[in-house]
Amino acid sequence: MKVAELILRDFPRLANSPQLLQEITKIGVLQTFKKDTILLKEDSYIKVIPLVVSGLIKIYKEEENGNEVLLYYIKPGETCIVSVITAEKNEKSNVKGVVEEDVNVILIPKDKLYDLRKKFPDWNLFIYNSFNDKFDEVVDMVKVLTFSNKEKRLYDFLVKKASLNESNLIQKTHQEIANELGSSREVISRLLKKLEKNKKVSLAQKEIKIL
Repeated sequence: MKVAELILRDFPRLANSPQLLQEITKIGVLQTFKKDTILLKEDSYIKVIPLVVSGLIKIYKEEENGNEVLLYYIKPGETCIVSVITAEKNEKSNVKGVVEEDVNVILIPKDKLYDLRKKFPDWNLFIYNSFNDKFDEVVDMVKVLTFSNKEKRLYDFLVKKASLNESNLIQKTHQEIANELGSSREVISRLLKKLEKNKKVSLAQKEIKIL
């Protein structure tokens, strides 16, 4: 599909303005990235802004001890609000972004953001709405990480991940889940076995099924 068709399909807010649609079609570059590709490096300047049309990107903060703090996922119809804000301020990123599932993205050059913001109110509305959506997701994640007991915290995480995949299957190792939740593999394995015993999940090699 062409850029204009993808915008019409996945970004209706942007497609509301024929002029904005035409501009994104002109400046946007459609590109594919494979799973585990690092799209956003910590302590680096932003060069492009992704509009995700398929797949999934994980945005997280990496701590000094190697643990990851998951912030949010970018799914089809969304962009990386941290990248937008950082690029607009011409600052280095303090988070990382990695491809969770193979993605197709429309890349918007950083140097085009000023013109988009000045000329197109619908672009600003899209960015404001994206900020609100991602802020809510970060707040939800903080609640899970801070206020839940470990078993509920893990189960809520699995349910959220499954909903993002639009599937009841989650293909992650126990270590990967431990990294995202700031825990240890041993603790996650124990909690998963407890969830399986309570018939909330079914476990297989590198796969978890929500029941």
